[in-house]
Amino acid sequence: MNDRFDFAFDLDELAPADAASEEAVERFWSGDLMALSHHHTTPNGSRSFVVAHDQSATWEVPGAAQVMAIAVARDLTRFTFTLETSRHATVSFAQAWLAERGCPPEKIAKIRDGLMKPADDLTVWVERQIRESGTRYKVLDNHTSDSDPCETWTLARDSSAAQEPVRLFHEEWNHDAGTYTMREGAFDDVRADRAWLDDRSGPLPEPPEYSDHNGAVVRARIARIALARSAGASATPKASLDATRTPPAGPVQHPVQGRLL
Repeated sequence: MNDRFDFAFDLDELAPADAASEEAVERFWSGDLMALSHHHTTPNGSRSFVVAHDQSATWEVPGAAQVMAIAVARDLTRFTFTLETSRHATVSFAQAWLAERGCPPEKIAKIRDGLMKPADDLTVWVERQIRESGTRYKVLDNHTSDSDPCETWTLARDSSAAQEPVRLFHEEWNHDAGTYTMREGAFDDVRADRAWLDDRSGPLPEPPEYSDHNGAVVRARIARIALARSAGASATPKASLDATRTPPAGPVQHPVQGRLL
């Protein structure tokens, strides 16, 4: 599949299997989509999973999600297909949505070259945690800003959290460096989360499991990521869990750009 693609997916000889798929096809416009990652199964590509960037979203309602997840399932014996789409603020949540629908997470993890890269190993770990989370996170809200500040955030409820179950996944981009960071914050309730988003006077509160006995597990996993990334001889500095305690930088003016470009 090309980076820019016509939404065909070999559906020309197939009919929508249900009303929801028919409606999804009627709403679908691929002209502004750029494929970021995709996976197709056999036989004959019976299922397709795509993560795409909707470049038109930056001109729509402020804060609109710019990442689209697309899942197609074909019944080649009945000549029908089902189509589902879902919008997300970050690629990792789009990948998790596709994984729930049968896509192996590792098959959709690779993102095309030429886009912004994770700034550190903690970012890679948080994104992997989201991608492989299954039904762990219930998304409550999200927001995307590709001007000042250049960021996204996703508010979710963590069903596995024993404490502070409301989690904020905050992604911040550095267009000059061509990198981004992803951090996870933890709150008792949505009101506390909203207060932090409105105020930003202190660092994002880290999840309690980063500090308790599970902290060693988290650090071990990040160390394995660092080891794997070192094979690429990256000059990007590695981040430890202490990086989550760094206060956010003050606002900086950036040119308006698509979130991944």
